[in-house]
Parts: sequence; structure tokens; C-alpha cells
Amino acid sequence: MASRSVNKVILLGHLGKDAETKFTSSGTAVSNFTVATNRRWKDQQTGEWKEETDWHRCVLWRSENVSNYLLKGKQVYIEGRLQTRSYDDKEGQKRYVTEVVCDDLLLLGSSRGEGAPEYAQAQPASAPRSAPRSQPAAPSAPAEDFNQAISDDDVPF
Repeated sequence: MASRSVNKVILLGHLGKDAETKFTSSGTAVSNFTVATNRRWKDQQTGEWKEETDWHRCVLWRSENVSNYLLKGKQVYIEGRLQTRSYDDKEGQKRYVTEVVCDDLLLLGSSRGEGAPEYAQAQPASAPRSAPRSQPAAPSAPAEDFNQAISDDDVPF
């Protein structure tokens, strides 16, 4: 039996600065940007709330249709994969960088809730440039599932 592996990243966060878009020698657009995600928890020792921010390097290929909307503070939902690459810096030292290669990107608006959601999907180089594929509809749950009462005993914390 063959072994299986998964390389899947899902992020929901805010852009740290405007995306920087460049073009390869063949004319393919590539946008680089950072996404901040926050984690909040209550310290068990002191009872104080603590918060931690993580920064993620992201790259979006064939992004000329959305790169102008990737502005600092905008909230984004990203699905992609982790990729580590290496390069030699100016001093000849080998450097490694790990980044999220975006497959799907949903613009949710700014931190103030401005803007309508927009959807962008990275496409293979051979794919025609067309409207994004529609997402499959979520299965609908029976109405009786939503009418069940929830008590304090049902909450796990």
C-alpha cells in the first residue's frame, strides 16, 4: 500500500501590506504578500488573556485580476500548500524560505468591513483564463437540526 501525505494550508487573516506584483520573463504575474493570523487564549496560571500574531509569506500566481485589491488591512481567506525553496543571498550564503502557495483566495474586505467579497482561483499555466469555477453547493441540513435547544450543559467550557 502506498503511503499518503497531505500538504494543505487554510488561513483567515489580514494582509500586512499591499501585495507586490511582478511578472516573469514569460509574462506570468506573481504576487507576494504577508498575512497575519491571531491566536487568543486565557493563561491558566494568571487568568489573563494573551494574544499571539503569526505572519505567513504568501505567493499567488497568475494574479493580475486580483492583485490591485490585495491591500494592507484587507481580510482574506486562503487555501494553498506550503513550499520551501532555497536561494543564494548576496554573500553567497544559501537561504531557505517557506511560503504558502495560494490555490484559492477569497477577499473578504478590509478590517472595517468595506468591500464586497471577491473570489480568485490560481489556475495552471495551461488553463484558459476564464471566470472562476463555482464552488459546489453545501448539502442542506434538515430544518429540525437547527431547532434543537442548546443548554449550558452542552457547552464544553
